[in-house]
Amino acid sequence: MTEHPNTGSGADREGDPAERPDETAPRVTDKRRIDPETGELRQVPAGRTNQPADAGDPLAGLDFEPTGADVELLAALAIAEERLGDLQRLQAEYANYRKRIERDRSVARDQAVSSVLESMIPVLDDIEAARQHGELEGTPFASIAEKLETALGRFGWERYGAVGETFDPQVHEALMHQHSTEVTEPTVSIVMQPGHRVGGRVVRAARVAVADPDADA
Repeated sequence: MTEHPNTGSGADREGDPAERPDETAPRVTDKRRIDPETGELRQVPAGRTNQPADAGDPLAGLDFEPTGADVELLAALAIAEERLGDLQRLQAEYANYRKRIERDRSVARDQAVSSVLESMIPVLDDIEAARQHGELEGTPFASIAEKLETALGRFGWERYGAVGETFDPQVHEALMHQHSTEVTEPTVSIVMQPGHRVGGRVVRAARVAVADPDADA
C-alpha cells in the first residue's frame, strides 16, 4: 500500500489567518522624493521616475533625476512661495488697520465738533430767535451770525425742524400734542426750538408741538 505524504488541511495550506495581510486595510504609500527625517533625496526605483505629482513634494512627478542644485532651487521656490503668502497676509492686515484708523479718526472728529456745538447751542438758539423776530436784519451782528453758521456748516453742522414735517420721535421732541382734522398723520405744527445735528447725528432734537389726526374725523 502506497502512502501519500500528509499535505495537511486547506486551512494549513493557506497559513494562519492571523498572519495573513488584511486585504481590506488601507495602504499608504509615501511618494515624497525628499526624506522628511534626513532631508536627503530618496533613490528612485528604475522605471518609476515619472510618477504622478504629490501636493506635498515639489520633486514629485519629475521625469528626470534631480541634482543637488535642483533640490536647492525647488526648496528656495517653496520658501519664496511661503514668504509671498506671509506678505499678502501682512498687506491685508495693514489695509484693515488703515481703514480702522481712518474710521476712528472720523468718529473722533465728529465727537469733537459735537462737543463744541453742544456748548454753542444756546447762542445758536438766540441767533435763530432774533432772526425769526426780525431783530437781526440791518444790524452789524447779522453778518457775524451768518459767518458763524457758515463756519459750523463746513464741519457738517445743520439746523433742522420746520412746520409741516411728519413727526419723527427719532429727531423730534414733542412738548405738546393737539388734535386736528387737517392732518392724516402726526405732524409738526409749531417749532419751539430747532434741532441741531452734525453729519446726520442728532446733537439736540427739535422741540416741537405735534398735531395728531382727530380720531372722530
